[in-house]
Amino acid sequence: MDEVGTRRFDLAALLAAVEAVPPVEAVDVLARQLAKRVGATDVSLLIANFSGDAVVRMSHVTADGETRDGHNERAESLPLPGSPYEHVLQHQEELKVREVADGWQLLVPVTERGDAIGILEMTLRQAPDEEVIDYIGAAAHALAYVLIASRRHTDLFEWAQRDTPFSLAAEIQRRLLPSAYTVEGGPFTVAGWLEPAANVGGDTFDYSVDREYLYASLTDAMGHSTTAAMLATIAVGSLRNTRRSMASPAEQATAVNRALLECSDADQFVTGLVVRICLANGTLEVVNAGHPPPLLLRSGHGATLEFRPDTPFGVIDFEPTTHRVSLEPGDRLVLVTDGFLERNAVEVDITSTLLECQKRHARELVRELSNKVLLATGGDLRDDAAVLCIDWLGPSGSRDATAGASRARATRN
Repeated sequence: MDEVGTRRFDLAALLAAVEAVPPVEAVDVLARQLAKRVGATDVSLLIANFSGDAVVRMSHVTADGETRDGHNERAESLPLPGSPYEHVLQHQEELKVREVADGWQLLVPVTERGDAIGILEMTLRQAPDEEVIDYIGAAAHALAYVLIASRRHTDLFEWAQRDTPFSLAAEIQRRLLPSAYTVEGGPFTVAGWLEPAANVGGDTFDYSVDREYLYASLTDAMGHSTTAAMLATIAVGSLRNTRRSMASPAEQATAVNRALLECSDADQFVTGLVVRICLANGTLEVVNAGHPPPLLLRSGHGATLEFRPDTPFGVIDFEPTTHRVSLEPGDRLVLVTDGFLERNAVEVDITSTLLECQKRHARELVRELSNKVLLATGGDLRDDAAVLCIDWLGPSGSRDATAGASRARATRN
C-alpha cells in the first residue's frame, strides 16, 4: 500500500509542519497529513459550541489537500441530540466507524484529560484495519494538543464556538472560567458547567491542582450584568492570587473578603465555596461564605453537607471557618450556585439527578443538570446556574485519562 501501508506516528514531523504555518492553519495542516497517510477522501474537525448542543465544522480538507467551505468556521453547525456526534463526545474512549455511501466514516474523539474538545471526522474508501485505527486515534490525541496550543494565539476557535453574540458582562465572565471545563487527574475527576442567564449574574467556577492538593471554588456575585462581572473579577482574581501562593481555603477566603471590602460598595457581596482536597488521603477542607452547601453522593446515597456558613464575602471582616470531611474512594462532591435553587429553577431535583447519573462521567452529570434547569425554566433563566462536580477516586485509584481512541474501543455499524 506504499504510503498507506506500514505507519509510524511521527510527532516530530507533525509539530514541525504545524509550527511552520500561522496558528489559524494548524488544523488544516494536520488534516492534510492525515488524509495523505491513511488515504482519506476528506478530513474535518468539528468542535463543540459553547451551548453544548451542537458541533461546528471548523475545517474540511480533501484528499488532494484542498480546503472546502471557504474557511467559514460557521459554515455548518450540526445538532448533537440523538446524533452519532453526541455519542462520541459522551463516550470519549470510543471512536465510531460506520459505512456510508462513499466509503467508511470514522468519528474520533479529540480529547485531552477527559475534556471534550471536538471530533475528528474522516471518510476512507475502504474499511480501516487495526493499524489505521491506532494511527488515527494517536493523531486525534495529538490534535487536541495542537488545538490547545494554537488557540492561545488566535480568536478563530473562540469565534467558531459562539452561536450567539456575547455581552460585555458575558465576555468578562468567560475569561474568569478555567480554559478546560473537565480534567481527569489520576485520583480525581473535575467537571464544571455554567449556564448563564440572559442578563449575566456573575457566577464562576475554578480549579487547579498541584503536587499535594486539588483546589476548587464556586462563587456567585450579587446583581447582574457588568456590576456582577466586576465583583466576580475581584473575587476570582483574589482566589487565584492566593491559591498560587499555596494558601489554604481559609487564607484564600480571608484575602478575597478583604479585597471586596476595599474595592466594592457597602451593599455588594459575593457568596462562595472554597475547597481543597489532600491528594494523599482525601481530606476535604471547605469554607462556606453564605453559599448553598455542597452535596455528597456516597455509596448510592445523596446527602447535603450542612456546614454552618460564614457571612458572604465583602460584608464584614470575619474569621473563616474551615470544615473538614474525610472523602472515601468513589465519593462524588457537587457544588451549585443558587441559580439551581431559586424561582423557576426550583423544580430541578438535584439529589435525584445525582442518583440517576451516579454511573455516568462527571462531565455528563453537569451537562444533565444544566439541561434540566433549562427545561424547567423554558430556557429563561432568571439567574446564572453554575455547577462543579468532583469525583474522588482515592490516592491509588484512577479513571484512565483519555489518551485517544484505540481499536479496543472502536464501535462499528
